[in-house]
Amino acid sequence: MRTLRAAERRAVPWKNGGGVTRSVAAHPEGSGTAEFEWRVSLADVGADGPFSGFPGVDRILTVVEGAGMDLTVNGQRRLVDERFVPQHFPGDAPTDCRLLAGPVVNFNVMFRRGRPAPAVAVVRGGLTITGPALVVALDAPARVDGVRLGPYDAVLTEEGGAVVRAEGHAAVVTLPARQSGQEMSGI
Repeated sequence: MRTLRAAERRAVPWKNGGGVTRSVAAHPEGSGTAEFEWRVSLADVGADGPFSGFPGVDRILTVVEGAGMDLTVNGQRRLVDERFVPQHFPGDAPTDCRLLAGPVVNFNVMFRRGRPAPAVAVVRGGLTITGPALVVALDAPARVDGVRLGPYDAVLTEEGGAVVRAEGHAAVVTLPARQSGQEMSGI
């Protein structure tokens, strides 16, 4: 189990320059935005505009701060106005964002289409996880096997299990099993 503290992340401009993102973890280790199999990040969205396109990638987006967004994904309107509800859409579809009432923070999970996909759940209270997972405290502290997490801190678990206790909301990203001995990494 590896602890990934929010304070150790640096803000990086979006691929299209329209905002900033803070990478939480990615697979394989050292992969950038062009090579990842899966990637988890937190994005600050401060203004209306287009999302970066990621060919061959699907995305699960969860609003964790703010009132939400009115998205247009591949020409279809999608109102994302409820916090802590994961929304799945193609990362390569043209996506435009209009903020509903000021800035938001999004929890993003992106993964290559056609490969084993992560699953995202937002939980409160207790949960036992049985395989590799990334747990991120969202709006209040959480504990994973006794490790205390402040908001946006994370724990990357490997094979085996862990017990999650969330005082508020925590994102649990169930990860595909490692392949060919490749390591998962916090970035």
